[in-house]
Amino acid sequence: MIGDRDADALSAALDEFPASDLVSGHPLDVTDASSFAAFVDHARCDGGGRIDVLINNAGVMPVGHFLQQSDHEIRTAVEVNLCAVLTGCRLVLPEMVARRSGHIVNIASLAGAVPVPGEVVYAGTKAAVVALSTAMADEFTTHGVEVSVVSPPFTATDLIAGIATPSGSKAVTPDAIATAVVAVIERPRTHVVVPHSMRFIAPLMSMMGPRSRRRLNKLVGSDRAFLDYDGAARRAYQQRIDTAMGANDIPPGYHND
Repeated sequence: MIGDRDADALSAALDEFPASDLVSGHPLDVTDASSFAAFVDHARCDGGGRIDVLINNAGVMPVGHFLQQSDHEIRTAVEVNLCAVLTGCRLVLPEMVARRSGHIVNIASLAGAVPVPGEVVYAGTKAAVVALSTAMADEFTTHGVEVSVVSPPFTATDLIAGIATPSGSKAVTPDAIATAVVAVIERPRTHVVVPHSMRFIAPLMSMMGPRSRRRLNKLVGSDRAFLDYDGAARRAYQQRIDTAMGANDIPPGYHND
């Protein structure tokens, strides 16, 4: 079952499987616990009374100078990228633990291990997803439950609209990520980097001192890529971020600079 708060996006996703009676969809707002619970209930009904696999894939990527980001942008990123992952895990883990089988796959980002300027909030939330997935994998392995975290770099979707790809980087297609998810479900492991050739980037960067890291970022252009973006090209995606929790959820003090 596929879930999305955007009815058009959900319909488009289902259109990818026109001849399949194994794929269904249901509205889902991952920032609303009751909506997430209802989605899981529907998935359980469609799945013969059980949830075998949960893929936490929802995410938003606000970019730009940290002090220029609105309260709402920051809160939305934390709610969608982090809190929703925790909600989904807590909804399915009890039954997986009870029957001693199940698999949770959380989609993070290489930004969680290799953060750069302009991604303060996004990188922070994705680093949290990597950490919680690692801890959860170790905590629940004795209960027969697998937990994996998949970390792609640039993804060729609206996520990177208006952002120049740093030198030496190449946007990963959604199909490549989907292939990696299927592979890790078939052969479980905790950490997966897509593409596989980039699996050494995070360990190498972690060994660099601040000066070396900053020089490298400047050399490839990642020091400015998420600061000097094309606002006009990114406007449509920014509007999606602004409405990702619904108009009624805008907190006091919201401003859109």
